[in-house]
Amino acid sequence: MISYNEETKIFKLDTQTTSYLMGIADGKYLGHIYYGRKLTAQDLSYLLRTQEKPFVPSKLLREKLSFLDSFPMEFPFGGTGDFRESCIEIRDSNGQSGMELLYAGHRIYEGKEKLRGLPGVWGEGCQTLEIRLEDACAGVRVLLSYSVFADSDAVIRSVKAENIGTHTIYLERILSACLEMDDEDFEMLSLSGAWARERHIQRQPLLTGSFVTESVRGESSHQDHPFLAALSKGCTQTCGEVYAMHFVYSGNFLAKAQRTQFDTLRMVLGIHPERFCWKLEAGAVFQAPEAVLVYSDAGLGKMSRSLHSLYRNHLIRGNEKEKVPPVLINNWEATYFDFHTEKLIAIAKESAALGIEMLVLDDGWFGHRENDDSSLGDWTVNEQKLPGGLKYLADEVNKLGMKFGIWLEPEMVSPDSKLYEKHPDWAFHLKGRTPSRARDQLVLDLSRQEVVDYLYDSISKVLHSANIEYVKWDMNRALSDIGSTAFPPDQQGELSHRYMLAVYEMQERLITEFPDLLLENCSSGGGRFDPGMLYYSPQIWCSDDTDAIERLSIQEGTQLLYPMSTIGAHVSDCPNHAVGRNTPFQTRGITALSGTFGYELDITKISEENGSYNLSKSKA
Repeated sequence: MISYNEETKIFKLDTQTTSYLMGIADGKYLGHIYYGRKLTAQDLSYLLRTQEKPFVPSKLLREKLSFLDSFPMEFPFGGTGDFRESCIEIRDSNGQSGMELLYAGHRIYEGKEKLRGLPGVWGEGCQTLEIRLEDACAGVRVLLSYSVFADSDAVIRSVKAENIGTHTIYLERILSACLEMDDEDFEMLSLSGAWARERHIQRQPLLTGSFVTESVRGESSHQDHPFLAALSKGCTQTCGEVYAMHFVYSGNFLAKAQRTQFDTLRMVLGIHPERFCWKLEAGAVFQAPEAVLVYSDAGLGKMSRSLHSLYRNHLIRGNEKEKVPPVLINNWEATYFDFHTEKLIAIAKESAALGIEMLVLDDGWFGHRENDDSSLGDWTVNEQKLPGGLKYLADEVNKLGMKFGIWLEPEMVSPDSKLYEKHPDWAFHLKGRTPSRARDQLVLDLSRQEVVDYLYDSISKVLHSANIEYVKWDMNRALSDIGSTAFPPDQQGELSHRYMLAVYEMQERLITEFPDLLLENCSSGGGRFDPGMLYYSPQIWCSDDTDAIERLSIQEGTQLLYPMSTIGAHVSDCPNHAVGRNTPFQTRGITALSGTFGYELDITKISEENGSYNLSKSKA
């Protein structure tokens, strides 16, 4: 699947139907040659155009600047002559940031190394190419990793940067992938939206200049998605070319396509450089997240099938992976915060009689939480609402033949909480400023290990207290006021990424300690629906908008990249609580069947005839 031709200095990666080629020019510059339909020819070095003007520096040193600004770099660097979008920038001990990364060696090996602390694809039948680039002057080594699977049509890329010098350097940008090609009047496809309107398909032509989709919200976001694709003109589901890039990460990201003065296209993807700066001491290493690259010569449909297959077989994990998810009913839209044990058991009894398999207790079961302005961080059961606690309720639900699950929001803290009263410094805040609230909550400083350990221990105790077989892990606000008293000034730019690493750490610990737990991620709906989260949970709540008509657009965009089995979708009440629309019960059911399927309504008030509220029933 992976080969290197010593004579031509060409690397070739083959998937089931595609080839990816790189070459070494002038003995030191790693250039991108080709990505597309599978090739049998090995020597395509002419595509690097090193025999054309501007010639390589060894032939025409006086025009090195022109060479660097036009050469199809495999991993572009800035500050020395390439004025296009770069993938890496460092600030050295002199305060300077120019780089020149040169080829220094490679290795090809069976398998794929796990990325420390990060999600990533896994499995057998894999080969990996690791290319070493170095800048001796800056004291930087970069390792580019490329993995291909025998049963997949994707190329998996990641990047690792190492300080091989003797002085501290600051990594101010490190993107995970770059793709170079001649422009062919491409259209750019992205997924954009807002809360309750996530992942709408957007297509637009790429003119000279740049197209950007990004998030600096501390999450992959409702507004944008860590994905970008270049489409040939007129591309449909069944015909046309697609060059797609997808980021296996759940935090800030930048995806950018740049059409240059020479009518070439450069696409890059990675951690957003804004407010990012990582301190690298001598000998220290930074591992960037993975990017998935897919090429299709048979339209968007083939791209979708390639991604679906990769994610089903090599990203999703756990004992729940091969199981049909249980049909669940969530009490949120049925009761909101106004519930008690008897009401929940009444919902469970009605549900069990209809074959529903799990009751999920949503927000409001902990602390003194009667609305959304208190108690986040205090993960103890409110026994005034739930006498006997979660154990009694879970046992009663289990007696009905149903499973039991709960909702959590571990990453946030309410100012009105015992946790915040005791540890106000455990919330992100900027020195001298009052942090902005959203939903009357603040963001916990997960860059601090003591905070992470407290949260995980609290969650673990709750899950050990009862037979809880499902957790919905929510996050209801974007990150702001990102400052920490635990780090010095020159490491404040690390906090957003450290936050994300901590979320991954907690979820890894969770599914390791509770291997039979079904974890569903959520972020105020679909604000963190991304491949990074899919590594920890086999399903993700798609959107807080459960209106069947709006969900058609949301789920169409989501299914473009993700298997239907990953998409949390429920039948909810009418008029819909998000948009007020009335939709036939059958329509709501058919739409929800295009996902994990469940219910989010008060089933004790639903008539058999039309699925609307039976107003003759008294309120429970």
